[in-house]
Amino acid sequence: MAAYSGARSSPMGLSRLRLPLLDSYILNELIGPFLFAFVAFFIAWGLNYFFLAAKYILTQDAPFFLALRFVVLRIPQAIPMAFPFATIFATLIAMGRLVADNEINAIRTSGISLWRLAATPILFGAAVFIFTFAMNEFVAPATIDLSNRTFYQIIYHTAALPIEPGVFSKDQDTGNSFFASNIAPDGRTMVGVEIFKPGRVGGWNETIQAKTARVDGATLVLRDAILTFYNAQGYETSQTTTPEFRIGLPLAESAAQFVNSNTSNTSTMNSRQLAAQVSSMRSQQGMGGQALGNLEINLGDKFAFPFAAVVSVLIALPLAIRFGKKGRAMGMALAIVAFFVYYVLTEAASVFGTTGRVNPYLASWLPNIVFGLAGLGLLWSDEH
Repeated sequence: MAAYSGARSSPMGLSRLRLPLLDSYILNELIGPFLFAFVAFFIAWGLNYFFLAAKYILTQDAPFFLALRFVVLRIPQAIPMAFPFATIFATLIAMGRLVADNEINAIRTSGISLWRLAATPILFGAAVFIFTFAMNEFVAPATIDLSNRTFYQIIYHTAALPIEPGVFSKDQDTGNSFFASNIAPDGRTMVGVEIFKPGRVGGWNETIQAKTARVDGATLVLRDAILTFYNAQGYETSQTTTPEFRIGLPLAESAAQFVNSNTSNTSTMNSRQLAAQVSSMRSQQGMGGQALGNLEINLGDKFAFPFAAVVSVLIALPLAIRFGKKGRAMGMALAIVAFFVYYVLTEAASVFGTTGRVNPYLASWLPNIVFGLAGLGLLWSDEH
């Protein structure tokens, strides 16, 4: 009898875990448009990398599966933007459909408030935020690093210098970090070069800054170099300038190996690693500048981009209520426009944050703050 009672209690226990009918109904409306927008975004975003890989297959005889590996491993990089876009698209389409069919009016007439109605999409956005952050924190850094290394294998034999502006490279043997702000049109000259030599107790004991640098065999030749030395507390002790400074590459590697063998750009680091690098750079008095601002912006984005999934719901709900009766085409258009405005605001805030005119962390969160407050204000207006 005891065994029989336990078997009978299981379905009742499961039934208590079921979502309320209203939440289940709204969630079913969200899933379809979300998956559609997610796949569409990946297709549009991935075409750039697909054509890049195709170019090396056709012009450089790169192995097909090597190029395919590069494209596939690059996919997680789009997750922080793909999920928020899919969320705003799904909310506009799903809630717009309910508005167009007068179901929202019927639900609210029955005594259910707009805030209660918004709870399911907001919780859906929160779940997307958690998943996006986890992917961006634990999966994307490793896959992007493998993709970078795959790309370096593809272009190893090309004439152009395979380096991206704003990317930190680190020599595991010496611990020296390397940064170049740009690459000249000739493809071989690095512009705005910084080399950081670590101290024994943390921070750096020497930094080298140069206007330009070129690789000459097993030597890196820096022009108009500034050498700055620091004590154990991170304070500058002396500084010298020289029209030319040469530094040997580790183990006499080739230019391509020196630049690419140990790349660790911000996309290949999680938030903990980024925070450590920001802290280390801040410990050096008078150092950092745009390179530090770039790191701080990227650290803020590690949290701000995934949270855009929640903000997307807040702005999409009132827009769907206002324009839902105009059909799905209007919902799609609003999703694209909202995403474009968010992207432009993100880029503009990043410029101010990188140059130090706005706190970098505030700059990272500024688009979320603007969209979130606008969405909450519109929802409050609709409710009252």
